[in-house]
This record gives sequence, C-alpha cells and structure tokens, in this order.
Amino acid sequence: MDLKEKIRVIDGFPVDGISFKDITTLLKDAGALNECINQMAERFKDTQVDIIVGPESRGFILATPLAYVMNTGFVPVRKPGKLPGETIKYEYSLEYGMDSLEIHKDAIKPGQKVLIIDDLLATGGTMFAAAKLVEKLGGDVVGLGFLIELEDLNGREKLSDYKVESLVKYN
Repeated sequence: MDLKEKIRVIDGFPVDGISFKDITTLLKDAGALNECINQMAERFKDTQVDIIVGPESRGFILATPLAYVMNTGFVPVRKPGKLPGETIKYEYSLEYGMDSLEIHKDAIKPGQKVLIIDDLLATGGTMFAAAKLVEKLGGDVVGLGFLIELEDLNGREKLSDYKVESLVKYN
C-alpha cells in the first residue's frame, strides 16, 4: 500500500504558502493505519527497543499502537505543565523564540533502549528535544521514526547522530 496516497494535502493551511499534510485521512482508514504501524515496526524489527516515546500530540497517535505491536511500553513527552509527576525540561530555540518539552523523571531507566516516534519530521527541533530528554535520563536513543519527512526542511541533518526512518517523503 502506498501510504502517501492516503494522506490529504491541503494547500494554504494554516496560512498561504504552506502545504499541510493531513494524516487524519490515513488514520481513519483501518487498512492504512495498520499498514503504517506495520511498516514502522518492520523498519525497527532488528533494533532492540525497550520502550517507545512519543512527543505531544500526534506522536502519541503512532507511538502507542507501535508500542503495542513491538510489545513495549509507551512514554509521553509533553508541553510544560501537562504531566502530573516530577519532570525534567528541555528548552530549545524556534525561529522566533523558545519552546520546551518535559518528560517524567522516572519515565526512562538508565541504559534503556528507546525508540522515539512522531508523525512528521520538518526541521527536527521537536525530535531533537525529545532525544535530549531521553538522554538526560540515561536512555539510549536507538532510533527516530516518522510517518512523514519534509526533505526540503533538512530536519534529518539536525538528527544526524541518530538512526532516522521515515515512511513517506515530500520535497
């Protein structure tokens, strides 16, 4: 199955000049969603994975079923103030300002092999921050997986220290 055919492209959303990749059309199609998760599992089948992390919020959608298929647990990475337990934070620069992500302090054990999954690789900032959070807790990031990669934004370069896999690519 060609997953790219299941993704709706909406030009001019959220602003003119942007070509938004809408994954809701893929997610509502049971066969396409199953295929997406199966393809992701296949990409990492030879990688030891102890736990899967997903950044807020669309990372949750793909990381949780992948954790089920790969027989691991799932850990959320969230915006500040969203997690109830004690957290650590990673701040990172955006084009115009700063942002940050948090993870529970007890979410990752030192030495755990961690796979991080998100829907989209654009500039790589969110995934880089998630990886740094995992590493701050002593986890070993064994891979980064994406449904979509926007190649012209060069996010893969920012993540060059990691194994990066994407299922669908756009230029």
